[in-house]
Amino acid sequence: DHRDLHSFPTRRSSDLVAADSTAPRPEADAPLVLFDGDCNLCHGAVQFVLRRDPRARFRFASLQSEAGRAALARAGFEGELPDSVVLLHEGRVRTRSTAALAIARGLRFPWPLVSVLWLVPYPLRDFVYDWIAKRRFRWFGRRDSCWVPTPALRARFVDADERR
Repeated sequence: DHRDLHSFPTRRSSDLVAADSTAPRPEADAPLVLFDGDCNLCHGAVQFVLRRDPRARFRFASLQSEAGRAALARAGFEGELPDSVVLLHEGRVRTRSTAALAIARGLRFPWPLVSVLWLVPYPLRDFVYDWIAKRRFRWFGRRDSCWVPTPALRARFVDADERR
């Protein structure tokens, strides 16, 4: 159902955490961002989110990790791994441009302003997303090894034990 995959995310009162809080949110509540662990562009996007998420709202795992695959399975996702960023939150699976916009909405100002792009029909947004995604390895290259998070960030990566 496209409404579930492309719906506008809502905020709950439990999302309102003190601005200076750096502790990760409880696993059940925290949005989980799944990304292509082999992709330099995706790695850069994770670093971008980490720097702009002072409330430590998001958790992360690579799509290729056991933890990432298990999270997809628990969400009811079947088939091949998506060639996209995936956001799992509140029982919803968001992919492609919809996931990217939902993530931006959860970052500190001014990034939530990007939400205006929700007004662009998702087929057009996803067309642009896919156009970039198909060229990401050519433009940005592949990672030779898995990035290991610092001890301070380790709790935010559900696949941290796989990254040694």
